[in-house]
Amino acid sequence: VQLQASGGGLVQPGGSLRLSCAASGGTLNSYKVGWFRQAPGKEREFVSVIQWSGGGIRYADSVKGRVTISRDFAKNTVFLQMNSLKPEDTAVYYCAATRVVWGSIENQEYYGIWGQGTLVTVSS
Repeated sequence: VQLQASGGGLVQPGGSLRLSCAASGGTLNSYKVGWFRQAPGKEREFVSVIQWSGGGIRYADSVKGRVTISRDFAKNTVFLQMNSLKPEDTAVYYCAATRVVWGSIENQEYYGIWGQGTLVTVSS
């Protein structure tokens, strides 16, 4: 399975963006698909994750209430809808896939498949 992230761009504070993570070359049935982000000069951090089959979801506290993760079976794609964006949301966003159990789901070390990043810049 390969992943390709897209949808980043420049947006003003308070604005919205929808990121996409398209999968190819296989099925996501046994995977959980997550989003991570890395701001300039900072470590990469967990944002959100969804279980492809079953739909279990988790969000980081920093984005809870502003971000919605979803999946489209027909398009084999996971979406990250981001609203009320803040300058501190500026980062390169990566999607990744894992089969790890929920107890370790926020640990990027357990994600073996990564897409390329897409840059989100929140600035006026």
